[in-house]
Amino acid sequence: MRILSFIFIFLLFQNISHAGVKKEIINKFKTINNLTFKFKQNTNEKEEEGKCIIKYSKKIYCRYKSKFNKILVSNGKSLVVKSDKNKQYYVYPLKKTPLEIILDKDLVLEKLEISEGRLIDNRYYNFSINDKNRVINIFFDKKSFNLIGWQTEDIYQNLSATYIYDFKINQNIDEKLFNLPKSHN
Repeated sequence: MRILSFIFIFLLFQNISHAGVKKEIINKFKTINNLTFKFKQNTNEKEEEGKCIIKYSKKIYCRYKSKFNKILVSNGKSLVVKSDKNKQYYVYPLKKTPLEIILDKDLVLEKLEISEGRLIDNRYYNFSINDKNRVINIFFDKKSFNLIGWQTEDIYQNLSATYIYDFKINQNIDEKLFNLPKSHN
């Protein structure tokens, strides 16, 4: 009987602890208007690095470290990927990409409220968000409650994991960054 009581108390405190961390993550995320960060992204074993700025709601600008001057930009409606490699220029409706989820602060907060987080390696909290048949796994640091990355399938159904670091919150940013680039044509 004592063992059952111990297990019950342990599980009760575990759930209270998880609920407290989830509340702290939500509270911290609510204060973010924009994020500037460096990233490492792995898609199909291809690693890329760069620097991004996210402005809520739904805007992002990323410059990749590459000799091809690759950038990714969203103005909140469209997503453009532009690269000097073969003069590539791709435009996608943002609403058709899983990236729209991470760029929609209100949606993320809504989904976090109803999601059960899970502790990974006693260091990270993971929340799986499903919206319109798009799934994204969002990761937060257990101690700082900061967003540290996400994992999803890209528009070509490749598994893509993004780790963010060296970030700053609520910086002064130039709105012109979110203007879509012109095509090479």
